[in-house]
Amino acid sequence: MRQGYTPLFLLIAVCVALAFCSPFWGIQLISPFNILQTGSPDAEVFWRLRLPRTIAAFLAGAGLSVSGLVFQTMFRNPLATPFTLGVSSGAAFGASVYFAYFHVGAAIGFLGSLGSLGFALGGGLGSMLLVYLLTRARGGFSTPVMLLAGVIINFFFASLVMFIQYLSSAYDTLRIMHWLMGSLTDLQIARLADLFFIVLAGACILWRLSPELDLLSAGEELAASRGVAIRRTKLLVFVIASMIVGAVVSLAGPIGFVGMMIPHIARLSLGQSHRLLLPASALLGGVFLILCDLAARLVLAPAELPVGIITALIGGPFFLWTLFRANRQGEMV
Repeated sequence: MRQGYTPLFLLIAVCVALAFCSPFWGIQLISPFNILQTGSPDAEVFWRLRLPRTIAAFLAGAGLSVSGLVFQTMFRNPLATPFTLGVSSGAAFGASVYFAYFHVGAAIGFLGSLGSLGFALGGGLGSMLLVYLLTRARGGFSTPVMLLAGVIINFFFASLVMFIQYLSSAYDTLRIMHWLMGSLTDLQIARLADLFFIVLAGACILWRLSPELDLLSAGEELAASRGVAIRRTKLLVFVIASMIVGAVVSLAGPIGFVGMMIPHIARLSLGQSHRLLLPASALLGGVFLILCDLAARLVLAPAELPVGIITALIGGPFFLWTLFRANRQGEMV
């Protein structure tokens, strides 16, 4: 058993080292000794900008990776992601409504920093509820039907987001468009605390469901024969994963491909046990998004790219590789 955990321990060491070093990298390298000098420019940049942004990138990447992992397990499909299931677009719709109509005036005083979080969570859970109802309307809980329903809901909410952009002012339209590309700028410490709580709590609950996820990955018939409540477990997993995705989208926008790439890499490295896959996916996803955000800050420095563009440039070729690899091995995609 200990030998099985050795790759995970090595992965933890590498991830911690990369995550620890990343806030010091940028246009100008920051010395670890300068961050302890009160009032120095390096200390201000490190504590107010780079460190919160690094934490946000890690939490967002971890949340998207964990959600993508459980979605792929439920559908037994390496291409199942929060995007293909409509969760990300539903959360993006909720957050877009908040940015367009509730982000100014008296509403922001009432909703505070939780406004976009609440709207995004509502949109993500609403999209998952619609997928569930459409699946049940077909007379069952079929995985192929649910996947198709997710694709339909994804296009539906994406159209609603474009409709909101069309009705919004020029300023709000540009702001929503920039946010939809995925961005880790303009962070608030309170929002980081909310995201940390949701991602950590959701990941812990999913980790406790590791035995059920292992059985579901082997097939619903086998899982049912071993006493797994298929419908209840799927609904619980979908709700938790949708809440995690909604929280990430409310903070950083709909960052794509992380939830598809990282779980696939983790499976290739560590096998099928979700007790290993869940923490490994969280760590790999967090560090991956930290490095993507670092690249977004440096590629066009002093200008900055949205981090979603970097993940898309990497994820597009990876998506095609996964598709052709699955076809060669005769897997259903």
